[in-house]
Amino acid sequence: MTGFNLAELLAERGGERYDLHTRHLNHQLPRMLHTIGFDKVYERAEGAYFWDAEGQDYLDMLAGFGVMGLGRHHPVVRRALHEVLDAQLPDLTRFDCQPLPGLLAEKLLSYAPHLDRVFFGNSGTEAVETALKFARYATGKPRVLYCTHAFHGLTTGSLSVNGEDGFRDGFAPLLPDTAIEMGDLEALARELARGDVAALVVEPIQGKGVLPTPPGFLRAAQELLHRHKGLLIADEVQTGLGRTGDFFAYQHEDGVTPDLVCVAKALSGGYVPVGATLGKDWIFKKVYSSMDRVLVHSASFGSNAQAMAAGLAVLSVMEDEQIVANARRTGDLLRTRLAALTDKYELLHEVRGRGLMIGIEFGRPKSLGLRGRWTMLQAARKGLFAQLVVVPLLQRHRILTQVSGDHLEVIKLIPPLTIGEREVDRFVDAFTAVMDDAHSGGGLLWDFGRTLVKQAVANR
Repeated sequence: MTGFNLAELLAERGGERYDLHTRHLNHQLPRMLHTIGFDKVYERAEGAYFWDAEGQDYLDMLAGFGVMGLGRHHPVVRRALHEVLDAQLPDLTRFDCQPLPGLLAEKLLSYAPHLDRVFFGNSGTEAVETALKFARYATGKPRVLYCTHAFHGLTTGSLSVNGEDGFRDGFAPLLPDTAIEMGDLEALARELARGDVAALVVEPIQGKGVLPTPPGFLRAAQELLHRHKGLLIADEVQTGLGRTGDFFAYQHEDGVTPDLVCVAKALSGGYVPVGATLGKDWIFKKVYSSMDRVLVHSASFGSNAQAMAAGLAVLSVMEDEQIVANARRTGDLLRTRLAALTDKYELLHEVRGRGLMIGIEFGRPKSLGLRGRWTMLQAARKGLFAQLVVVPLLQRHRILTQVSGDHLEVIKLIPPLTIGEREVDRFVDAFTAVMDDAHSGGGLLWDFGRTLVKQAVANR
């Protein structure tokens, strides 16, 4: 019998993975992975763990940049996808109304009762693009405000409200949007006074640096926006679905009712790309104002049955397994234990965040010997020390983490929301061992640092 056999293909060609990427995809990715020693070969994954060919386990504190909210291969989500495939539904006919999108929209809106309708796309950046378009059309105003250091996506519209120059450079001209400092209500009022602002888009906790909005900012911003007939857009692509210990992160602040809310990532169950934009009835009715405009905003794969089934399964698991409460409880435990180390290690400056979205920030030490090494790294490239911590966490302790953003001395922890005390113990023990090495005055961490400094200088 001939035909496609996935298992045979992987067995035959799987060993070429890094070569294939080098030749046919983003060639800088394997180069970067080889440089920092992240070029592992993982064979399988389940929950919060990977396993390599030797059977060694790796703790995942990254969750695919937040996609794997329930961990990898949750049995309920897997079963739902098997069921929807086996059902052979007449999917994406474009000229009918299938039940699954309506059911998922109904369930999502139950967590945001002040909102009324949902548009389904395929990613977080699409969810943001939808919100930008809807806000501009509904208000009749062209400009959207965003916060410095924000990350809302990398397609042209969402890139226009991206607060990181490194992502924007070389892609101008972008849309006519304006940055303000997060928390700066005076700047917000000044821009709104010009009369052309459709909305402010904001992450309740910025992923870059893990920076929460100041207390009271979201509510005050909402009041200012509504006074000037503008909208508040909450980007919950990473913070939503329980990540911060509430279903949505904006719910940490009383009285905040965004006009549009963007979600994605964890809604997928880690399987099928999906994005959703939740909004108020009047906004949707203005965009879809007549039958002539029925397809004025759409997505070819939006509302597909597989994505809808995955989303429904994810929300069911979240309720059945009390995922939001676990994220709050486990996150409090992890953050408290890490924060207790700031008195012990002078290189460790702050631990912040909410739920299972935690930032560990490093800073200039006081002692002369450590300060000299720190200065050497900063001169080569800001953010290098945080990378030096990430590397031994993986290499020596088999824990996958990430630096929170380019040129930042911050490690971001966004593990699966299913982790518990065992994973907290493992991470804190490993992190303590790495910090002991960093403060010893020698050690593998600083040796590797000198190697990276030489490479950074050579690449200039």
